[in-house]
Amino acid sequence: MTTKRDYYEILGISKTAGADEIKKAYRNLALKYHPDRVQADKKKEAEEKFKEMSEAYEILMDPQKKAVYDQYGHAGVDQSFRPGGFDMRQDFHHFDDLKDIFGGFDISELLRGFGFGEDIFGGSYETAGTRRSGTGRGRDLEYEIEINFEDAASGAARTIAVPRSEACGGCGGTGAKSGSKVERCPACGGRGKVAQSSGFFNIVRTCDRCGGEGAIIKTPCPACGGRGRVKVKEKLEVKIPAGVDSGSRIRLQGKGEAGSRGGRAGDLYLLIHVKPHEIFERHESDIYCEVPVSFATAVLGGEVEVPTLEGKITMKIPAGTQGGRTFRLRGKGIAHLHDYGKGDELVRVQIDVPTELSSEQKRALKEYAKVSGDDGKGPLSRLFVEKMRRLFR
Repeated sequence: MTTKRDYYEILGISKTAGADEIKKAYRNLALKYHPDRVQADKKKEAEEKFKEMSEAYEILMDPQKKAVYDQYGHAGVDQSFRPGGFDMRQDFHHFDDLKDIFGGFDISELLRGFGFGEDIFGGSYETAGTRRSGTGRGRDLEYEIEINFEDAASGAARTIAVPRSEACGGCGGTGAKSGSKVERCPACGGRGKVAQSSGFFNIVRTCDRCGGEGAIIKTPCPACGGRGRVKVKEKLEVKIPAGVDSGSRIRLQGKGEAGSRGGRAGDLYLLIHVKPHEIFERHESDIYCEVPVSFATAVLGGEVEVPTLEGKITMKIPAGTQGGRTFRLRGKGIAHLHDYGKGDELVRVQIDVPTELSSEQKRALKEYAKVSGDDGKGPLSRLFVEKMRRLFR
């Protein structure tokens, strides 16, 4: 079994490298192993190196994947890639970065130089030089879903209705009427693009005859008008894992737009929004809340009821508790999204000062003030007075 190299070693960077440094390292390597810059007998080696560094770049540029890799190594991220190694068609999401790196020229020409087909961009080249069949991967979709605080903490199931396109049943997604055929475009030879050589680069433009499809339909399917896809509103049962937060994304593979001419469907990404809670405030996996405590309970000690995500509990308040003191309830927070266990609940005490007193209560407080005098000052008052004395000494 082949042992994978460390991703940081592949790109020649340290574990503390930021996004700009990662991108710069990848750019330099990508330019170095461009097919036009290596000898013919080294193209195979360049292809392998390009795959290797692209996999490293994909992981390290994604904060979540990078965190998992830093903690668990290759074992933590290997499920992100298909058996047999890195798959550019499914796993590489940073094409915008590639366009920035190479100044906007046709990236497909670069990758075809390494033996990758145009299907990584939604086409259907299986290997360099093969004929385009007109198929294309469907677009990814994003669907926003709002959940309450408790569902984010413990997980939930939801039914959603997603408007999307699916392959036409009348033509099987080809766009051609049953019994007829999809013909290769004679203008571009089925590639969907026409190219002109201009020095170091190839200038590539979309074929005018077929609109980039690489195929021409002479007899369109009456059910879909030759598009090969029809609009539907699909109901999906979605399981939301415990520990998600606003901004979390859940990927549903193959639930995006149908591919063109029978191509692979895109993916659906659920963007999570968590409603704020009227009592709890979240900080990663911990939750915070403030609980009012009466003056008498704070002085003499006692018990108060405290809300948790699992219901109310009774918490002891030690005698002499000051306002602002925080108590930690272990394991009463939110489930860790990518790990076992839960965070904690932190309870901050607020001294509840009454604003309306009866005559009897006022007399009792005045008597307390009279009896205690200066000796009735608490530890915070005594500390503050001492600081004042040092300040104006």
